[in-house]
Amino acid sequence: MQHLPVRPDVQRCQRWRGGRASYRPAREVIDTERFEVVPLSESDAKAFVGQHHYSHSYPAARFRAGLVSHHWGRRARLEGVAVFSQPMNQLAGPRHAGLPPARVVELGRFVLLDETAANAETFFLARAFAELRVALPKVGACLAYSDPVPRASLGGEIVFPGHYGCIYQAASGGAYLGRATARTLLLTPDGRVVSARTLSKLRNDERGAAYAYRQLRDAGAPARRPGEDGAAYLDRALADGGFRRQRHPGNHLYLFPVGGPAARRRLAREIGRGHPYPKGVDRPYVEC
Repeated sequence: MQHLPVRPDVQRCQRWRGGRASYRPAREVIDTERFEVVPLSESDAKAFVGQHHYSHSYPAARFRAGLVSHHWGRRARLEGVAVFSQPMNQLAGPRHAGLPPARVVELGRFVLLDETAANAETFFLARAFAELRVALPKVGACLAYSDPVPRASLGGEIVFPGHYGCIYQAASGGAYLGRATARTLLLTPDGRVVSARTLSKLRNDERGAAYAYRQLRDAGAPARRPGEDGAAYLDRALADGGFRRQRHPGNHLYLFPVGGPAARRRLAREIGRGHPYPKGVDRPYVEC
């Protein structure tokens, strides 16, 4: 996957197709009369995200919304998916929004096709929030993370350009809360991230260890030896399989009040205007 560096003053909007990123000029305008945002089934959302998002992975969804286009002479077409998921960290809701975990969701995936005009993001996100309020009226806040650290394959090919949350800054009502927790990433030879939970399952031979093993094998890890326990195999695989570690300073974190009008106003007062917005990724690759 190639991504060419652009000048810092040029903003472009990221799109996806078949797991590959592309970019559209930020000043494009969509014809909103030709689009609608609707609740989406789990199967349709999962298939779209699995096909087009670079990670080919799908989070634990609580609600899904789809961006559907209606162009003259063409059948209705799904052009984008927003997945509101259970936050990975159950303490994130209480810590950042002052709400119990059940009342907080995370924007786990936000994917639009490469043919969709640039400003579709803000149109789609605002209406996806409206659909979320109808479907899950007790949810009071949505967390949205943007990962500003580009990643490359062993061959130097940029497989993830990084993004600083331009669309979250353009959306109304949100606040930037700073960086999430710093951590160290484990990268496969092709530049993908292996989650800490995947490693834990395999190291401890927990339920799901077989799936974790297949993930590592698909990424180029050696085969497990007969009788080799999970911990010993993992140490050997990470040493011999071309895996790398990369320090990560933490994702950017945005918070959006999404409850009823009174609840949104109250939470907005509590979080205030947040910190100044970041204006670039952590390396010279710019995405919007």
